[in-house]
Amino acid sequence: MSDDEIQTLNRPQVVRTPADRRLPVPAHVAPTWLGPVLIVGIVLAALNLRPAITSLGALFEETRTGLGMSGTVAGLITSVPALCFAVFGITAPRLSRRFGPAAVVCAGMAAIATGLLIRPFASGAAGFLAASALSLAGIALTNVLLPVIVKRYFPDRVGTMTGLYSMALAAGTSLAAAATVPLTGALGGSWRTGLLIWAVLALIAVLPWLPIARASRRAARAAAAEQADAGTAVRADAGPRIARSRTAWALACYFGLQATGAYVTMGWLPQIFRDSGVSASTAGVLLAVTMVMGVPLAFVIPRLAGRMKNQGAIAATLGLFGLAGYLGLYFAPAAGAWAWALLLGISNCAFPLVITLIGLRAKSPAGVVKLSAFAQSIGYLISIPGPLLIGTLYQHSGGWDLPLALMAGLLVPQMVLGVLAGRDRTIEDECGMRD
Repeated sequence: MSDDEIQTLNRPQVVRTPADRRLPVPAHVAPTWLGPVLIVGIVLAALNLRPAITSLGALFEETRTGLGMSGTVAGLITSVPALCFAVFGITAPRLSRRFGPAAVVCAGMAAIATGLLIRPFASGAAGFLAASALSLAGIALTNVLLPVIVKRYFPDRVGTMTGLYSMALAAGTSLAAAATVPLTGALGGSWRTGLLIWAVLALIAVLPWLPIARASRRAARAAAAEQADAGTAVRADAGPRIARSRTAWALACYFGLQATGAYVTMGWLPQIFRDSGVSASTAGVLLAVTMVMGVPLAFVIPRLAGRMKNQGAIAATLGLFGLAGYLGLYFAPAAGAWAWALLLGISNCAFPLVITLIGLRAKSPAGVVKLSAFAQSIGYLISIPGPLLIGTLYQHSGGWDLPLALMAGLLVPQMVLGVLAGRDRTIEDECGMRD
């Protein structure tokens, strides 16, 4: 790429946001070769955001036995993902300012691959946990920065691109959950091999991000030089003071409650069905149905949300599907099992909605990176106690009536927060920042 091309890519263009404000954004939104490579990179990155977790879930008993994990350590490992997402996600804005979001995503993909390569060879629980944490750190950074990449390079297609990578994320989640055990059996039956195979997909995902990161850095240097010559350089930490925004808080809490529902569903739904008399194999298929629902809907919902000024109606509708699913599980868990699995699968598509809202509720890439880090870090912290609390209530009450009532009750504030987060406003407006 020549210097002239780089300068052309960084010349401001004007696009319209959902709030119908005209904003300057970098013109390297869709360069000739970078656009298609970015799409491939985004899809591959999204495919790798959950296999590190769901592949382990499929082989957790074998892994626990093989490493001699105590019950306490096993419980710690199940709660580590949300904790890592919260802790490492906070670092994403600083790293993005220092190195650029594309370079950090590239490093995140490398961290995922490295962790997945190392952990099958761990001889003890401590090494396994450390390698898992490395992969989860890479996932956390990528979680935060993919909305930033979409906003920066595809500002007029936020809904479509968010739908694309949300669909890829859902597909990766379902694929790892469904294919890990069969692949492990086909490759000799070792849990170590079953976990190792997902490192291959992560290594492939690193490749497109290498040229993307290189081009992004060159464009950033050219833009910085242009701004310096023009005397228009801005602070590297420019962006709204996120904690002042009511929308940011609503979005963070909405993220936390939808994540709580998703983790409870993934962790406890098969047990709910089994306790109602459904066979273990059927319960597993029902969970797969719930997860697979996210694949097509994860593409449709962001596109629909991107065309609307106010997305609160979508949040409320998804919550109502969840309420119907939990009520069904409460009154007739076995009789309507397939229907309840479908309803909860639709409700869990609040995740692609909230990711879309992150891109829509901020005007600038600086605002998106701050909002993404804030909403996801706070949200994942909120979600940590949920599955543990549900398990405790189940153990002490001896049934699922109380846990299901709690989950249904949590959907009410989730819907309210979704309506608040879906209002047609931006965090920059709320923080008093001008265009």
